[in-house]
Amino acid sequence: MHLDYERIKKAIQFINNNANEQPTLKEIADSVDLSEAHFQRMFSRWAGVTPKRYLQTITVEHAKKLLSSQNSLLDVSLTVGLSSSSRLHEHFINLEAVTPGEYKAKGVGLKIDYGVHNTPFGKAFIAMTKYGICKLSFLDNDYNKELDELKIEWEKAILNYSESKTKNIIEAIFDIKKRKDYPLSILVKGTNFQINVWKALLKLPFGSLNSYSEIARVIGKPRAFRSVGTAIGQNPVAYLIPCHRVIQQSGKLGGYHWGIVRKHAIHSWERAHYDKE
Repeated sequence: MHLDYERIKKAIQFINNNANEQPTLKEIADSVDLSEAHFQRMFSRWAGVTPKRYLQTITVEHAKKLLSSQNSLLDVSLTVGLSSSSRLHEHFINLEAVTPGEYKAKGVGLKIDYGVHNTPFGKAFIAMTKYGICKLSFLDNDYNKELDELKIEWEKAILNYSESKTKNIIEAIFDIKKRKDYPLSILVKGTNFQINVWKALLKLPFGSLNSYSEIARVIGKPRAFRSVGTAIGQNPVAYLIPCHRVIQQSGKLGGYHWGIVRKHAIHSWERAHYDKE
């Protein structure tokens, strides 16, 4: 899966750089040194859609259509609850913020298991306590930076490397059907503003897009869209807190802590699974 993603990442970069020219399947396959047939199978196995279908989902025009058609969905999910739609997968995620006392304690008496696993979007570093996932990051290199951040954030916690204890959690995160039978919890540290932003993100339906200004409006701070962007960029739990579903009002993706190509990839992957339901 990880090796597939590295090829996919390179192909997505090529598609993004040449989208206006509408590259052929052969041109895309050549960019990753694969035959057309092999590349088509690999891409479709990974994304659930053909390269041609993916090309249609990365345009600014497509993003604008999603924004205009789905802005109201955030209001609906906040107002009527999430149980009415199987597509609102984050209904199965519970977010808890540490208390001021727990924050000051810096994890004293707390055990954190962590590990590195393959995902549809490359390798990922995950750390979890008995109360929930406290860190999830996509990796482009080794995990030393993530581990150092974990040690600073939870200075007095006991850290334990365990792929066996974190494996099932990773599988539940990226297996949509398994998620419904495997509720997940998140434990985060943040200001009240950050927590409110992250909770709002959890209300965004799977496969949807929304704007920074809309998130600001929903949390009652309509003029704070820049601060919303900063809070989104400081999200400690990749993918589960779906900051990838927030883009600029213009339809452009904007930044992404774990890389703009990965943000494109996640959009395509989610949209493909959304369309299957």
